[in-house]
Amino acid sequence: MSALTGGTQETKDELAGGRSMYLIGGRRVTVADLLEAGLIKAGTKLRFKRNRIGVTYDATVTDKGRIRLEPDGEEFRSPSRAAMVAAGMRAVDGWHAWLVVDQDRLLDAVRQELLDRAISTAAAAAYRQSEDTARQRIHERLRQARARADEHNPERISVRQLLELWGATDRGDQVSQIEADLANHGLMTSPSFRAVTLDTVVSLTTPPDDEEAPPAAETSEIEDLPVGEDYEGGSDLNVRLTLGNLSPLAGVESVSPNSTLEEAITKMLLNDYSQLAVLNGPRTLRGAVTWRSIVQAMHQKSDASIADAIDSHVEVAKYDRDLFEVLPTLQQREFVFVLDESNEVKGIVTTSDVAQRYGEMATPFFQLGELDQTLRWILSRALDVPTVQPLCGRPITSFDQLSFGDYQRILENRKVWRKLGWPLDRQPFITRLEKIRLIRNKVMHFHPDPVPEDAIDMLRNFNSVLHQYRDPA
Repeated sequence: MSALTGGTQETKDELAGGRSMYLIGGRRVTVADLLEAGLIKAGTKLRFKRNRIGVTYDATVTDKGRIRLEPDGEEFRSPSRAAMVAAGMRAVDGWHAWLVVDQDRLLDAVRQELLDRAISTAAAAAYRQSEDTARQRIHERLRQARARADEHNPERISVRQLLELWGATDRGDQVSQIEADLANHGLMTSPSFRAVTLDTVVSLTTPPDDEEAPPAAETSEIEDLPVGEDYEGGSDLNVRLTLGNLSPLAGVESVSPNSTLEEAITKMLLNDYSQLAVLNGPRTLRGAVTWRSIVQAMHQKSDASIADAIDSHVEVAKYDRDLFEVLPTLQQREFVFVLDESNEVKGIVTTSDVAQRYGEMATPFFQLGELDQTLRWILSRALDVPTVQPLCGRPITSFDQLSFGDYQRILENRKVWRKLGWPLDRQPFITRLEKIRLIRNKVMHFHPDPVPEDAIDMLRNFNSVLHQYRDPA
């Protein structure tokens, strides 16, 4: 029996409101949700037409909310996976592909109706309970963005501003929720907000026409596609560092093939660049001019021109390319030009950029390592394992097994704190240790965004304090 079949109307609404808030704030809508809400029925016919090639695929919704392909009977939980397998295509947004035949509207439209109902019910429950309306605000903002996308006038917003809608400052633990909310409203960012810098401006758009996706035979076999049934054209697991995470995709300084060497030299000096792109147009890269190529050209020809100094052997890569894949090229060529989602030359990544980013990543990592070892050493000198083991709440046999959470629990103990003999106030110390634990979690989860400078200063200062009290009294 459903949780909403008994009790008062107020209780029903409150339960529905809680479920609705969960639905619109943490995971992707499923066909089973539509079925449970009564927006579609078991046996509902679905149709996917590829008008360009004149092919139609049929399917049926099962009583468990799965999509059964006809005539072979394969079943899928995900509309996208069902459409991909049916058409043998590499990527399809199934919510925009499948038509609900008896309603003459796309599954996406049914999903939008479910979201509207959910937010309405949740809002009513929240009003009575005086709950936060952040979810309603996000829903309404995404509805507006979807309306603009449907009118081919997509909203443009920086990644930083996009994250702020969810109260996030970086692409950390809330990324999965953000992606689910966008997907539920039939939206995506172009370029992908995961694979660019925080200040890159992205467009909130609907997925491209399914006809634009090449068939599997032209790219890879269907067996090579992601096998998870929840595949919806993206993945919540994405821990790569991309070229776009290093390059802001704000355009590159360039010269044309008809420019003078003096112009190139002047631009390089004014901007402290070691190279410039040579462009005929935003998508036509002729090569690059570098200090080396300029010197070589002028050495061979006193009246050398840009054409004489062009190095045509340059590397280009899409913004979402894994950085590790191009490290050998960067080591050899020293720079790579970066293409945006429309294949325009919009950025450049140099060996200097890579060194800076790895420095940003390594600094907090080593600071945390130093802090970890210092705390462990202090506690091992002042205490013994039988003393700290009950405070950890789990069996340990040595101080090497202690975690940051263990440090907090141990140092929160008044007897332990007095035994250390530090002339410090325990509560501010523990509060700061908790903040450092959260920084540590972000660093160890390898989020793509650099640790803020104030967080690094916090680590340095904490290490400095610990160094003063390494020897127990």
